[in-house]
Amino acid sequence: MVKKFKTLSENQLAQTVRESAHQIWLAGLGAYSKAQEEGTKVFDALVKEGETIQKKTRKAADEKMAVVAGKAAGTWDRLEQVFEDRVARALSSLGVPSKKDIDKLSKRVAELTAVVQQLTEAQEGTAKKVVAKPVAKVAAVPATAKAVVAKVTPAKKPAPPKSAAVKKAAEPADAAAGAATAA
Repeated sequence: MVKKFKTLSENQLAQTVRESAHQIWLAGLGAYSKAQEEGTKVFDALVKEGETIQKKTRKAADEKMAVVAGKAAGTWDRLEQVFEDRVARALSSLGVPSKKDIDKLSKRVAELTAVVQQLTEAQEGTAKKVVAKPVAKVAAVPATAKAVVAKVTPAKKPAPPKSAAVKKAAEPADAAAGAATAA
């Protein structure tokens, strides 16, 4: 190219430089125009690619966070259980009843209350029947009256069981009483 310039005259050289500069200018305008046209397409394609990568990254991060959160929750649950067990043992050693013990007692109290209520209602019902009968009829049938009175009055409670020492001490007295009644 340098040789071309040496063989050309000054006028021709200026003309060639102008033409080259003009071609460079036109190439620049063409590149600018092409970049403008293609630029929006390329830009849109890059935005779509970025959105896709962001979704993948977010999904992967969410999965990792879920795994970590699951492990942390499991650890907290175990820690909480250990704490509850230790507190329960400490309270038990101090003689404080547990919730289970209190629930069991509450259930038993409810059952006993129902039984007492039934017995009370039964006694009241029997007493009302006795009072409702005419006095002359009760006097005329003394055996029936005794049966009614026997129903109204509660049965005698059996004596509490004797301990082994009390039973041994009572054996000679029982044997003597049995011999006296046999004679």
